[in-house]
Amino acid sequence: MVEHASAATLEDDRPPGAQGGASPLPHGATLLGDPLALAGGLVRTARPRQWVKNLLVVAAPAAAGQLFSVTVGLRLALIFVLFTAAASAVYLINDAKDVHADRAHPEKRHRPVASGQVPVTVAYGAGAALALAALTAATAACNPATALVVGVYLAMQFLYCTSLKHILVVDLVVVASGFLLRAMVGGLATEIPLSRWFLITTGFGALFMVAAKRYSERMLMDGQGGRSRALLAQYSDGYLRFVWQLAAGVAVLSYCLWALGATGSIDSAPVPVPAGESLPWRQLSIVPFVLAVLRYAVFADRGSAGSPEDVVLGDRPLMVIGAAWTVLYGLAVVGL
Repeated sequence: MVEHASAATLEDDRPPGAQGGASPLPHGATLLGDPLALAGGLVRTARPRQWVKNLLVVAAPAAAGQLFSVTVGLRLALIFVLFTAAASAVYLINDAKDVHADRAHPEKRHRPVASGQVPVTVAYGAGAALALAALTAATAACNPATALVVGVYLAMQFLYCTSLKHILVVDLVVVASGFLLRAMVGGLATEIPLSRWFLITTGFGALFMVAAKRYSERMLMDGQGGRSRALLAQYSDGYLRFVWQLAAGVAVLSYCLWALGATGSIDSAPVPVPAGESLPWRQLSIVPFVLAVLRYAVFADRGSAGSPEDVVLGDRPLMVIGAAWTVLYGLAVVGL
């Protein structure tokens, strides 16, 4: 009777049709009796591979050449942890909210919540706890601007989970804004002025990647009738292609304007470089930046940019181009 009761507790969290097939958990395990399996499922739902996105918090200090300060480094480490907790909270709650849609997706149905490894109620509870911890820590340990950005990020993402993801164009903007807020918070936490070109390049670069991701998902789900993400059925392939091409163009243009010396009233002061003692490293960094956009666009055009982290970390030429850009930009920052 105990075995039958334990099995019954799993039925509600299994996807339709899983009752007669293989269990998503190891044989004989239960959600309460195997805490390691549950903990592993929670970690997987928190998307460890996505945490690389939170490295964007170092973008503004890196652009200003302030990464070598111990104080700045400690602040950025804290911000990275806070945004990792906040993003993980959003993933947990999003997967709990979208459990039925994910079960209709050819890949997302294997996620811990959709497969039944993590109960929906547990995902909600863990997500709420992480969100509260991130906001509390940001308020207690950071300046008001940083705490505000963390709060805005959580509010926007939770609204996205509940309603904004169902509004055309707004869904793209909200996801892209998450990247922009990550890039902004590093500067705000370290009190480094943010350049308008930095914000424009980051914002439209993020929109480029988000629209390419949606375009890839749209192509993948062409035969699914929009069952996994209903809003995808309302977008056309041509429109999403237009968005990522437009965003890529604006990102490249704004980066070129910045690299070529365009200034504005809210721009941070340029790094002082003695005249005649340096090559134009900042201008030269345009080349790998444009190449990186063009290389990523190959995957977007193929419809294989559904996982940006896989594209960035899995394509060797793109990583080489990124390394070249890092070297040139670093030389520009230090003024060699």
